[in-house]
Amino acid sequence: MLDQWRPGIDKHDPQAVAGLFSDAIFQGLRPYSVGPRGVFDYYDSQPTGMTVDFSVLESRHLGDDAVLGYIAATFAFPTGETKDLRLGVVIVRAGGVWRIAYYQAGQAPD
Repeated sequence: MLDQWRPGIDKHDPQAVAGLFSDAIFQGLRPYSVGPRGVFDYYDSQPTGMTVDFSVLESRHLGDDAVLGYIAATFAFPTGETKDLRLGVVIVRAGGVWRIAYYQAGQAPD
């Protein structure tokens, strides 16, 4: 899922990013939202030219149709500034389709 998430961010395509989410609880770096519309609005407000690189630090299968992930993500902005974050995600499969059901971003530890 995150290999699909990254190009949507890198291309500033909030519709593609939002399409990867279910009726998710989404917590970026401002107040949370629920559902793809909130995800779209969040990524639509990000600057064009922002990119992301990530690595999976930990993952756990919660069952046949659910995975928990802890991710290190570095967002790079057109200004040259970067922001290192940690993401918690829960990805679920419903009807044979995987979607992000939970996304929580926080500052990376120093």
